[in-house]
Amino acid sequence: MGAVGVVYGDIGTSPLYAIKECLSPASPHAMQLTPDNVLGVLSLIIWALTILVSIKYLSFVMRADNRGEGGILAILALAVPDRQPSGNQRKIRASLIAMGIFGAALLYGDGILTPAVSILSAVEGLNVATPLFKSYVVPITVVVLIFLFASQRFGTGGVGAVFGPVMLFWFLTIAALGVTGILKHPQVIAAVNPWHGISFFVRNGWPGFVVLGTVFLAVTGAEALYADMGHFGRRPIHRAWFIIVFPALLLNYLGQGALILGDPATAVNPFYLLAPSWGILPLVLLATMAAVIASQALISGAFSLTMQAIQLGFCPRMKIDHTSSKERGQIYVPYINWALMLSCIGLVIGFGSSSSLAAAYGIAVTLTMVITTVLFYVVARYRWGWSFWLAGLEAGVFLLIELAFFGANALKISHGGWFPLVVGALIFTLMMTWQRGRQLLAEKLRSGSLPLNLFLADIKANPPLRVRGTAVFLFSNSDGTPLALLHNLKHNMILHERVVILTILTDDIPHVDPMSRLSTEELGDGFYRVIGHYGFMEDPDVPQLLRGCAAQGLEFSEDRTTFFLSRETLIATAHPGMAIWREKLFAFMARNAQRPTEFFRLPANRVVELGMQVEI
Repeated sequence: MGAVGVVYGDIGTSPLYAIKECLSPASPHAMQLTPDNVLGVLSLIIWALTILVSIKYLSFVMRADNRGEGGILAILALAVPDRQPSGNQRKIRASLIAMGIFGAALLYGDGILTPAVSILSAVEGLNVATPLFKSYVVPITVVVLIFLFASQRFGTGGVGAVFGPVMLFWFLTIAALGVTGILKHPQVIAAVNPWHGISFFVRNGWPGFVVLGTVFLAVTGAEALYADMGHFGRRPIHRAWFIIVFPALLLNYLGQGALILGDPATAVNPFYLLAPSWGILPLVLLATMAAVIASQALISGAFSLTMQAIQLGFCPRMKIDHTSSKERGQIYVPYINWALMLSCIGLVIGFGSSSSLAAAYGIAVTLTMVITTVLFYVVARYRWGWSFWLAGLEAGVFLLIELAFFGANALKISHGGWFPLVVGALIFTLMMTWQRGRQLLAEKLRSGSLPLNLFLADIKANPPLRVRGTAVFLFSNSDGTPLALLHNLKHNMILHERVVILTILTDDIPHVDPMSRLSTEELGDGFYRVIGHYGFMEDPDVPQLLRGCAAQGLEFSEDRTTFFLSRETLIATAHPGMAIWREKLFAFMARNAQRPTEFFRLPANRVVELGMQVEI
């Protein structure tokens, strides 16, 4: 039930607009609504769902789980494990990482478009009931969007409890509507024969290829099946699709096609015209609820993706609120939430209709699917040991279909398809700049850092004044001496009786076994090294981590512990490494990143920051 409610919200609301955009006379690629053309489009939709969802994602891609977690960053971690390559492998690894990060960046564009197009399509059903609502569709959509995003800070736990039942009722309703249409024109069932889709291209040529761009609207949301695997597991997602979702979608699409076969004029909005006149307003309400749920899944996905990007070092630290004490996956990222809200509202007002928005929808998802297929090939070939022919055949078939969809969607770039590409390119630039900037900063700090063994030898030979208490120095290089420690000793000329050098590492797995969370090592003369490990789906909690040290013989008293942090002021220079504009961008992001005190959950009254200037 949970999988029905969350995983299938996006693809489950595609009947609101997919057939309409394929066959509507108002569509820019409108064609004659002959029975053969209607059956051809239906056949393409049916087999797109079958091949891309049932076969590709559910039968193949979902096998590539990173300890139970899915999604493009999870498969990226599988494709490029955290070990040092050499030669050409380094270039291949860098290319795969860039490809995976670009795919992740494109998902933010999808996260903006899905709420806008889904909710606007649902509210447009009011136009079918009466033309009096025409001027109120956009304002009502904006109000719904504001309500949706404003409620995010309360968490999805309470609302999530009704997601499953509402979506189940939605799927039963659209299946029943489809059956009513099929019973009137049962010849529509012939669309299950793939020959109708093939002959559609033979008859229509280039215009038939162009229609693929709108046929793809029926499978948007397929990537969510993989991304949400960690929340529900593979088996519930399989069962929900084959028992409930897939049959309901097939019946509704066939029902809409049957309606158009009987009366081509209904192609203007076949979804709502399937319903009796008395049922249109209740159906609008139900569709709006389903669209909100579909949007919620994408918004939550954007939050999870942001947390993963932060932990993997591709995004600056941001404030992350946990909205549930039981489910660690339920998080709220305020900055991302309000950015998505403003973008969605701007799209709705700027485009004005779901048909206009549909022109922008699809290209980002097709690119993400292509990237997922390439990464899956790498995993199957080099991690699982599949033969070149087996892995290549599997990936080649899917790439052939997905590249055809991409080519058709690329024709829509000038009609709005540029928007998700611009969003993806912008976020990709930010992510790669942050990752490269952190590398340069780490190299700079490492080159100016004193090896820890030399520092300890000097302390033993020239012992400074020691004061009571424990000092914890956070430093990314566990073998080096923290710069904050050197500055504290240089300026204050004292050391605490216990000095702990703490390093937080993010592993390329979603969750770290609690038994492997931390390691402690006594270095002598009151010095200790503590290393904490976290997965990319976890956020660090330093006080809790240090409390766990007691089991390894190192106890902490919070009121006698001081945390020392380095605070670097970055100065962009003409040194080799990055273009000067990227260095300035990195410095800007670093200044506006969440403070380490909040990110690592340090007690604010026990933190001392020592500043320094660093040229990058």
